[in-house]
Amino acid sequence: MKKEKLKVTFLPYKEIIEVEKGVTVFEAAARAGIYVNSICGGDGICGKCKVIIKEGEVVSHPTTLLKREEIKKGYVLACQTEVENDTVVEIPPESSAKEKILIDKDAQRFRALYAPMKGQVSFRYEPLVRKLFLDLPKPSLYDNVGDHVRLYRSIRRKIKAYSMQTGLKVIRMLPYIVRKADWKVTATMGRRGKTIEIIQVEEGDTTDHNYAVAVDIGTSTVVMHLLNLNTYETMDAEATYNSQRMYGDEVTRRIIYAEQNGVDKLREIIVGDINNLINILISRNNIRLNDILAVMCAGNTAMIHFLLELNPSYLRKEPYIPVCTYPPPIRAAEIGIKINPRGLLYSMPSIASWVGADITAGILATGLYRAEELTMLVDIGTNGEIVIGNKDWMVCCSASAGPAFEGSGVRSGMRAAEGAIEKVKILNDGKVKYTTIGNVRPLGICGSGLIDTVAELFKEGFIDRSGRLNLGADNRIREVDGEKEFVLVSAERTAVKKDIVIVQSDIENLLRLKAAIFAGM
Repeated sequence: MKKEKLKVTFLPYKEIIEVEKGVTVFEAAARAGIYVNSICGGDGICGKCKVIIKEGEVVSHPTTLLKREEIKKGYVLACQTEVENDTVVEIPPESSAKEKILIDKDAQRFRALYAPMKGQVSFRYEPLVRKLFLDLPKPSLYDNVGDHVRLYRSIRRKIKAYSMQTGLKVIRMLPYIVRKADWKVTATMGRRGKTIEIIQVEEGDTTDHNYAVAVDIGTSTVVMHLLNLNTYETMDAEATYNSQRMYGDEVTRRIIYAEQNGVDKLREIIVGDINNLINILISRNNIRLNDILAVMCAGNTAMIHFLLELNPSYLRKEPYIPVCTYPPPIRAAEIGIKINPRGLLYSMPSIASWVGADITAGILATGLYRAEELTMLVDIGTNGEIVIGNKDWMVCCSASAGPAFEGSGVRSGMRAAEGAIEKVKILNDGKVKYTTIGNVRPLGICGSGLIDTVAELFKEGFIDRSGRLNLGADNRIREVDGEKEFVLVSAERTAVKKDIVIVQSDIENLLRLKAAIFAGM
């Protein structure tokens, strides 16, 4: 028996989605492609997914995260509210920030394509995928070896290739291509361990069209660089927020979601982000999708598990065992990445369950593994990692840092999206000067703004060395519901018509974050 379909309309987007009775507003929004803020991944403990029910009947579970005034206005938590009939839902600005990487600022950082540093590590250029133009000797009665052998023989005359392999599709097309091209062809080769695979054979000389993408799959952000494998240059870069965040800002939340709903959903989401970035880059640089021949991915161990649809459950359970720390090269098409159909996907090796491929890439890029002096590498991301050592030895550990920077546990917190306060300065007269991302009215405060604010509060004597707010220091400091808070921006100056505040527990949260990093060090 088919379940009755209900219509859920989301304002102000005017998006309509059909769902089954009993589906949460949060899940309905996700199916409609609408992002509703959530740090806890729908567990009902962060209070960030507030929406307003304008029409229709819903069943909303009790929560202590809504104020009485909000309940009177029709506010509910999207993740704790199930639809019972056709429903109209309004998503207020604070629950649906414009999540985009801004060209004027963030993209400048993400597009720092090549900035030589003093003592920068130099590498021998050996791309994992390369192209060779071959003028094959034509067969004759005196040289009547097969087309396949003729191709291998010509390749070995140009490069060292002890072990080679070719897929059946390439072999099937080989006799037609070489004869049509009068035996002048380009072979594309990719490394699979110690073996070289012939990925494709093309007519004529196509060696100028040899590209790859490098992807950093962060818990919060996905950054991609477009690489020219002939010139060894980064041509362009683009970034987006990791769309998996709707199922939790923290890695553990996403692992739990995968256990309950299947890891395939998280794989589809991150592959969608990667494909979108590829399309942006090839369009901007007039490159054919077929000329993207490889993808190299780095990320923490969980992100790589999600990407490859590996079971992540045991990463969070003692003794914390990953399925695989060094995934072999695979066809990118196997997991849905849209490049050349025979293009390869490479994943950087992870170190352990909570020390991932992102830190491996960091060690390689910074040259820490070659350092003579004792050196420390600190990666403060959503899942922070710290490495200390030199060319003789290295030790590492992880320290969760990102949730507070992404708005977790912060009263007016949000990600670094449009409307987030990112810089704060308290002037001598006590007035607060701030800058928002996108230069719009503030929606909340992001990690950099929080750090600035606490530093300024301490400098002006509004908090003591232990982080306690001083009630008598300024009229912006007040006590509400038994907790002290500092009013950063008054309601009439915000986009959400609510005071943006830093409460005592926000300061304590930041101090704990700092302590976690220091403990790791």
